[in-house]
Amino acid sequence: MHLNSTDIEQDHRLGRIRLLDEQRVNLDGFAEPDPDLGMISHLSPHDPAPSWVVADDGSVLEMDSTPVASFDTIDEFIVRYAIDHTEAPRAMAMDETDLARMIVDSSVPREQVLRVCAGLTPAKMARVVSMLQPVEIQMAMMKMRARRTPANQAHVTNRLDDPLLIAADAATAVVYGFRELEATVPVLDDAPAVAVGLLIGSQVPAPGALTQCSVEEARELELGVRGLVSYAETVSVYGTEQVFTDGDDTPWSKAFLTSSYASRGIKMRLSSGAGSEVLMGQAERKSMNYLESRCVALAKGIGAQGVQNGGIDGAGITASVPGGVRELIAENLMVMLRGLESCSGNDSLMSESTMRRTSRTLPVLLSGSDFIFSGFGSVSAYDNMFGPSNFNADDLDDYLVLQRDWGVDGGLRSVDPTTLEAMRRLAAEATRAVFEYLGLADFDDDHVEAVVGAQGSKDLPQTDGVKVLSAARMIDQSGLTVLDVVTALAETGFTDLADRVLGMAKARVTGDYLQTAAIFDEEMNVLSALQDPNDYRGPGTGYRPSPERQAQIDAVRQARSVADLVKEQATFAQSERLVAVGAARIGDDPREVVIGVSPAFGTKLFQTLSGLTIYDALEQILAGLEEEQCVPRLVRITDSIDLGAIGKSAAQLSGSGIAVGLQAKGTTIIHRRDLTPLANLELLSVAPLITPEMYRLIGINAGRHAKGATPAPMRNAYTEEAITARYHTRVVSMVAIEREQSEHRDENRNPHIELEFTQ
Repeated sequence: MHLNSTDIEQDHRLGRIRLLDEQRVNLDGFAEPDPDLGMISHLSPHDPAPSWVVADDGSVLEMDSTPVASFDTIDEFIVRYAIDHTEAPRAMAMDETDLARMIVDSSVPREQVLRVCAGLTPAKMARVVSMLQPVEIQMAMMKMRARRTPANQAHVTNRLDDPLLIAADAATAVVYGFRELEATVPVLDDAPAVAVGLLIGSQVPAPGALTQCSVEEARELELGVRGLVSYAETVSVYGTEQVFTDGDDTPWSKAFLTSSYASRGIKMRLSSGAGSEVLMGQAERKSMNYLESRCVALAKGIGAQGVQNGGIDGAGITASVPGGVRELIAENLMVMLRGLESCSGNDSLMSESTMRRTSRTLPVLLSGSDFIFSGFGSVSAYDNMFGPSNFNADDLDDYLVLQRDWGVDGGLRSVDPTTLEAMRRLAAEATRAVFEYLGLADFDDDHVEAVVGAQGSKDLPQTDGVKVLSAARMIDQSGLTVLDVVTALAETGFTDLADRVLGMAKARVTGDYLQTAAIFDEEMNVLSALQDPNDYRGPGTGYRPSPERQAQIDAVRQARSVADLVKEQATFAQSERLVAVGAARIGDDPREVVIGVSPAFGTKLFQTLSGLTIYDALEQILAGLEEEQCVPRLVRITDSIDLGAIGKSAAQLSGSGIAVGLQAKGTTIIHRRDLTPLANLELLSVAPLITPEMYRLIGINAGRHAKGATPAPMRNAYTEEAITARYHTRVVSMVAIEREQSEHRDENRNPHIELEFTQ
């Protein structure tokens, strides 16, 4: 069908609005606050007023405006197990502003704050935290986190549940510095095979990384009892009774499950997070912050050593309302104020906007937390079976640079490709050996090679899903334990790895890592609230990276030194093409144009910032001069690295009085002998954007100036890229090299050297 112009709908939006509508932030959903739906981050008009009323005999008559006769199961549990009844009367009587200031004040010891907060009800805690500005929350977190040393947790999953890829990706995560690894599965029955791969791979680069396979709770507990996993965090609690009821749970059943994990030597934290009650339609008109305050109080009463919160699966809905992102970090602070380990969210992709994703994560990175992420997606986003994380494998370099920019410890470090390949190979080969030795499955050499080099599961050959499922069922039905894995590793030659896996089993028996906020460092030392307590008391105190750790933070793989640049530049050298032939003279040919080059041009530097070699740039300028029937002459100016001075000096040598100045980095100028050094006829200053055609036009225009003709006007190229960020580090190195090659002015010596150029 033929369409004419009247059939096409016109876009009447302003150009600026069209521009804004194209940005990825507009893919996010944003909601008007609606307390009736629970769509409010803080201080719903339906939140209860804080209260604590007790009888003469000490029995509680009312908490948070609810009389004891109207308590639901959450109220009952919190009153019985979460509130310090001795501290409550004094704490609840304190002014909320005084409490907020005490929490932020670095001169007030953490222990004193914990003692007071132990007596706060959920409503009081929520109101106090809601008073804090974002920077004040960060200040409080620096003081209140349990463990002195920050750490990080990774998601390690894939679409195929391939155990060799799980192992290789686990090794990758640990070599980058993650100390906890969390897996899950798209096929529930694959879990045992995934757990074995995760266990083996996690110990390859260094001992001590904790692992879990997040599945249905009974199966997850069984994996822990067998020693195939070492921690759990999927026991969820909620802020309203109806949501508990919908899941056939109560605070008491969650407490029983928590004790089951801990009694078997499995580190255990609870999961919660604002937005879950809203998504389930049972927020009871309360604010997200208040409901999460109830969850955190429950965690304290249940006896878990920590909490994974900060939105988690509900982060998107929390972030959709005003103040929602501030609420996410406030959740983490409430965990710290209860004296628990904070595993600080960031594990659910909350936005399509890179800026919003970063703004959600950066405050936690800067203030520090026991775990900056409760699941950094260390794998490709498409392989993350929890759903894409707020940061994923393709964000690793960005995150490492953020650490470096701010000089803070986010738990990770850069890895060179050779080390990474070796760790992935060892993990894949060891896992293959274990599966073959135990009669679970066979994987050929091609599969191992594919796993080692893979970005993710899409790079693997077609996988037999039944193979993994069959292996997992054999593990499940045989009762295989960590000791069988140790034996298989030892018998197949992976003795060091066998010792590390056995060391994790021994740690289970010792139980030291069940302490609050416990991790192992890479020497198998326990770091926890007991052995590594947070001692921040203001500037000059608290955690500071050691010199060795700071060097790791600073050393990103993209950093280049001057020596690196010299080595790289030398690969473009063609020494026979540019030869010194003596001292430069003053010319007398009116059609002569001198090309003055910088001191390191053709001696140490051979490639411009645009990617062209210096020879390519010269050839184009010479071609332009030839086109105008001008006579070129090449001179090295050794007494200055300034392009204006180079051009001026060259013009004073030129028979026509016109010259081209050319630096090794590619910046070029047309100068005339009667102009001051900073004046010029034409300048191409943005070296990375200068094309061969532009260099040729410089030659043409220089020739036209020499003949007194009218040159064709030329403009600098421009870009929307961060051109200075991309190239200025190279510029600094190139300028340093130019400076090293330059010579001080000497009245007794000619600083200008005539050159011959072989085209």
